[in-house]
Amino acid sequence: MSLLFKELDYRHTPIGLLSLRRRRELSLDVDVIEIKLGDEFLMSDLFTESEIALANLGLADLAGDNLEVVVGGLGLGYTAKAALDHDTVGAMLVVDAMEAVIDWHESGLLPLGPELTGDDRCRFVLGDFFKLSAGTDGYDPDQPGRQFDAILLDIDHSPEFLLDPGNAPFYTPDGLAKMAHHLKPQGVFALWSNDRADPGFTERLAQVFETARAEEVTFHNPLQHNEFTQTIYIAGTPRQ
Repeated sequence: MSLLFKELDYRHTPIGLLSLRRRRELSLDVDVIEIKLGDEFLMSDLFTESEIALANLGLADLAGDNLEVVVGGLGLGYTAKAALDHDTVGAMLVVDAMEAVIDWHESGLLPLGPELTGDDRCRFVLGDFFKLSAGTDGYDPDQPGRQFDAILLDIDHSPEFLLDPGNAPFYTPDGLAKMAHHLKPQGVFALWSNDRADPGFTERLAQVFETARAEEVTFHNPLQHNEFTQTIYIAGTPRQ
């Protein structure tokens, strides 16, 4: 049995103290890996269903092979790993503004790190996803202006509950349209949200994309002994 609690690393970041920890959840008899920002829980490997669904739903409507994908937000790596599980994915950039998170994967401190770094299709980019979305050069520093088949985003808690107030312009129709310029003509944008579906945000997506919908992902929370629902927004084919 592992130690009941161990802080694996911590780093000071522009938005607060980031800590990586492993603890024993005695009620379930499992180890849990968590990342916290200050006193706030950012992510846990105890619940990963919706992070995986983000990749699966975001890629489901795309045809063809050698798809080029951007994942905004590395986190514990579950969305990136799920995307790489699709044989149709030929190249993937994972953009994260927190150097610590990239370091934790590259050093193998996080469980999925070796799988991601060992896959030639995957490359980490240290950068602010939201600033890169608003710019003309896009996400690939080696190929400015490069367009992608899919952009999968999991950074903020929801379009209304943001880690940084400076991210708010992204979720407006103008911000979404700037991001959509980095997609190919039939490209797909998918977004993870911790909240139930918001028709207002789906309407904003529909101003920018030909199709827009929200898919709720419900899973069992063994700690609270109830069902919990999160949301994946999927929008396809940017309007010209």
